[in-house]
Amino acid sequence: MRRLFVVVTLFCASARGVQEPKALPAADERYKADILLVVAHPDDEGAATAYLARALDEHKRVAVVIATRGSSGANEAGAEQAAALGAVREIEARNALTMLGITNVWFLDGKDTASQNVLQSLGNWGHGAALEQLVRLVRLTRPEVILTFLPGTFIGEDHGDHQASGVLATEAFDLAGDPATFPEQVAGPANRRELFLENLRPWQPKKIYYFPDADREDLFRGKGPDYSVKEISKATKQPYWRMSFDSFRAHQTQAKSFSDKIAQMDEAQIEKMASGDGWTDDMHFVLGKSLVGGSVTGDIFEGVTAGAIPFARPDVSPEPARPELFVELAGPWSYYGEFRRAHGLTNLPHPEPPEIALQAPGILVIPLWIRNRTARAQEIALSAAFPAGWTALTGTGRLTAAAKQVAATRIEVNLPALAENSEKKTEPQEVTIHAEANGQSIGEIKLRVELRKRALPQ
Repeated sequence: MRRLFVVVTLFCASARGVQEPKALPAADERYKADILLVVAHPDDEGAATAYLARALDEHKRVAVVIATRGSSGANEAGAEQAAALGAVREIEARNALTMLGITNVWFLDGKDTASQNVLQSLGNWGHGAALEQLVRLVRLTRPEVILTFLPGTFIGEDHGDHQASGVLATEAFDLAGDPATFPEQVAGPANRRELFLENLRPWQPKKIYYFPDADREDLFRGKGPDYSVKEISKATKQPYWRMSFDSFRAHQTQAKSFSDKIAQMDEAQIEKMASGDGWTDDMHFVLGKSLVGGSVTGDIFEGVTAGAIPFARPDVSPEPARPELFVELAGPWSYYGEFRRAHGLTNLPHPEPPEIALQAPGILVIPLWIRNRTARAQEIALSAAFPAGWTALTGTGRLTAAAKQVAATRIEVNLPALAENSEKKTEPQEVTIHAEANGQSIGEIKLRVELRKRALPQ
């Protein structure tokens, strides 16, 4: 007997709708910057705050990296010194920038280094570790434009730490977009126990501009945009120079006496004093490089549009042809020649002959590279021509360079004291080093030196 089974299937419509796709985590927009300012010390931001105030008026987002905490020097506000002074100065810098409306501020772990030698600053900071930190912050803030000190050796204050901040900023500009540089920063962790992979993305900034720490304005004229600081801020109804001026007064450990003096002045006196001290002068920038076109003297944001651009490896200029046996100036001067070549910055202004300002009396050290690429040892004679009253202490005379040897040596020069009634600013004087081998010249080095009653150590 066959049975008929009736199977009733009940179809239940799901009460649930179509599930929305889950968005993947993106970069934190709170830290996105249009401008990243990279400087060396608390109060160095003052070199650019008048422009930053303008940029904030134009609704640009600004972040700041300060390489040291400024832990050396005098304290006009209290008894703290060394690391404790650095802790105070960090807060002062944050307060100064907050007055402008800038709150995204980071500090590296660089050590305050009082010299004009960028190589000393980079060595004291732990160059590689400092660069890693800065690349991380470029990838975090994703700036369109980087502003920093001009890397170079000039007559001026020419603080080695200022130069070093410009070196690091340039290196970070060229490396932050490269996924093979500090790859642990751009690797995504597979689980929560992978504590060292940061899940950042490579980021290529679009432009880098420099501001000089030098007296030679003729070298920088027409090399980038100029901005008036006398225009009135839409936000505060004050001139941009005055916003920068008031922000600087937050640095009490460095400027309490200055701030106290200002507190006793009326507005007319303040403006007269500020004008005499350069606060109201136009701001000058030097274009380092632009990956988005635009003119040299055009606006800093000319050609900049929203969105990421591909990583651009710098164009390395070929090494110049050199003889098999030659002598050249070493130290920061030769380093910057290699730096400009390696980063595609042969357009950057630099003085010829090289120059420096030093305190007198004192010692001028002239570092030299002796490069013997020949297959035999070479005897080399070094001699020097100095201004009257300057004398060689060590380094001149005869020496031998082995076959295929590259060796460092130096000439030390005693600098005489300036006359008591000498002018505040003296004219630079020229030193010439001659190198000969086998009766022929293998190098002539010129260096312009300005003597001052006060200057940073070489």
